[in-house]
Amino acid sequence: MTATGDGLPPLREVIAAHGLSARKSLGQNFLLDLNLTGKIARQAGDLSACDVLEIGPGPGGLTRAILANGARRVVVVEKDSRCLPVLDRISEHYPGRLSIINGDALKFDVAAQLSPPIRVIANLPYNIGTALLVDWLTPADWPPFWDSLTLMFQKEVAQRIVATPGSKSYGRLSILTQWRAKARIVMEIPAAAFTPPPKVTSAVVQITRRDSPLFAADANTLQRLVATAFGQRRKMLRASLRGLNGDIENILVRAKIDPTARAEVLSIEDFCRLSRLI
Repeated sequence: MTATGDGLPPLREVIAAHGLSARKSLGQNFLLDLNLTGKIARQAGDLSACDVLEIGPGPGGLTRAILANGARRVVVVEKDSRCLPVLDRISEHYPGRLSIINGDALKFDVAAQLSPPIRVIANLPYNIGTALLVDWLTPADWPPFWDSLTLMFQKEVAQRIVATPGSKSYGRLSILTQWRAKARIVMEIPAAAFTPPPKVTSAVVQITRRDSPLFAADANTLQRLVATAFGQRRKMLRASLRGLNGDIENILVRAKIDPTARAEVLSIEDFCRLSRLI
């Protein structure tokens, strides 16, 4: 195999040699352009003093970029055991800096494997990306184990994360993210950059935690309120929230919120004020 700038073989050769066809059942779409993976890794800033968590590394294109960009240590969680020999080769190339966990990221508490400061960088598998993000945004205690998240999603999901009140993308994910973190889309990646190409454009979101939330609220109450409000987003709040509290119309008035308004026009501050009254 020929070598690339980091001394390891090109990803297309690695995939061919190990028969690593992407599996739809695992939400896999491999990003093979090492220029692009390098650009994603650099979005996370200086990694030299950080441990990095990566979920779903696949053949390791982004893993290589994170290590080449100087990460102190990288822990990857990969469910597909076919990828382990390839990741082992990368680990040998960067002695003592790459730890590989073969498991399901949704069922594995990886924080104990890392030392702060911790950054998460990942091309998340499409079928678990949103669930993982919600987990990272809703720990039992805040601040969480991570300092920042540099994550690739379908563009539609990325737009929901950064959306503002009144837009069609604004919803539960927007509020859960922006209540406790700052979020922005830092780059878009065309479908043609992946193998196999997905049917959608992807986008990378940079999420930086806030030390404390924007407004006071009980996290569990706020999550339940937001999920209920946007679960029936076309209904007026007095109807969509009735199941939360039988006196919801009076509570909305006390919160200075129009009971006939819909969830998409409320700000994060509105939702926090309402959750405190509930």
